[in-house]
Amino acid sequence: MTRGEAFHRALENLGVHKLRSALTMLGMIFGVGAVIAMLSIGAGAERQAMAMIDRLGLKNLLVRAKDLKGEELTEARKKSPGLSPRDMAAIEESVPGVAFVAPRVRILPWRIWGSDTRTEGQVYGVSHRHAELTSLALASGRFLAKEDETAHAQVCVVGEGIARDLFAAEDPLGRELKVNDLWLTVVGVLSPGASGGGSFQGVAVGGTSREIYVPWTTALRKLDRDPLDAPLAEVVVRLADGVPAREAGALIPPLLSRLHGGAPDWELVVPEALLEQSRKTQRLFNVVMGCIAGISLLVGGIGIMNIMLATVLERTREIGVRRAVGARRADIRFQFVAEAFALSLVGGLLGIAMGLLIARIVSVSAGWPTVVTLWSLLVSTGVSAGVGLLSGLYPAARAANLNPIDALRWE
Repeated sequence: MTRGEAFHRALENLGVHKLRSALTMLGMIFGVGAVIAMLSIGAGAERQAMAMIDRLGLKNLLVRAKDLKGEELTEARKKSPGLSPRDMAAIEESVPGVAFVAPRVRILPWRIWGSDTRTEGQVYGVSHRHAELTSLALASGRFLAKEDETAHAQVCVVGEGIARDLFAAEDPLGRELKVNDLWLTVVGVLSPGASGGGSFQGVAVGGTSREIYVPWTTALRKLDRDPLDAPLAEVVVRLADGVPAREAGALIPPLLSRLHGGAPDWELVVPEALLEQSRKTQRLFNVVMGCIAGISLLVGGIGIMNIMLATVLERTREIGVRRAVGARRADIRFQFVAEAFALSLVGGLLGIAMGLLIARIVSVSAGWPTVVTLWSLLVSTGVSAGVGLLSGLYPAARAANLNPIDALRWE
């Protein structure tokens, strides 16, 4: 019997005992399915993390105004006016390795109107360099210019969700919208991208779909805000190439602490450190899920070994007949290894289908991005095949070592 014939016969034997084969493959199916689902969820989480890091900027340091309330805010304002342009100038002048700094002003709009349509969104006053800091892309028009800041121009760049709500299918460029009591001319529309907000390692990362950007000087001068709020919501510090973020970031807290009179009304965010923490968390997740999937595969391998030992016992007389007519021990050994391999292979393929289904269900029901990679498919298939081969070695060796005379007498 050739190797191809042996493998074909192994597949036929699976069909003869359908229920037994299906029950034996369950452990392998669940194990491989868990591996596929785990790796796809992990890859999706990593892609989402990188997208959020792109929004924060890996080369950036973020100094953010804390959201203080009530008595805590009142006490802080007795010592400090909050994050302000003065802090920008001090950081740019005192911290080595800073390429430039850019402010962000947050406005809480109570009204956003188009010609005859109202919508909701978030309004920010930003620098003309904001787009390069956060990797924003434009669908049409232009971003804010330095001249807009100098002239306190009443212009804006809008997210695609705002443009769709206010202007429907019409071209928004050159059209006007009203934020509170200020009319703004649309000069640019952002590309669809990070439509939803979220958080990364506890740091809020907003989406762009429902955001409106105006020059930060215009926001400070012409849009109302609570007098107790800090003038700036955030200062983005862009570091020059090759400057370590942690070392540069360590110089900012003592500087701002002096400027703010010790008031805890600001916080420093280092995206590079957040990414490192995210990777550590992801590695821990992979280890835990890998152990769970490994246990399932181990159980599946034990099941295959158990059923193959039972098969050897059932087919003892057949083994004796084959040995009597000239089959070698290697032929007997290969036959049973092929049957164990066939069990694991079919179980692995069904497990891949199960893993893809689980990944899809997670993506649709929980809104969690999942990415099925070729690497995850190859790993799960290779592991399942390896488990099958290892599980079949002992039963195959036991079958090959049977004494032909004793096997022929077996009833």
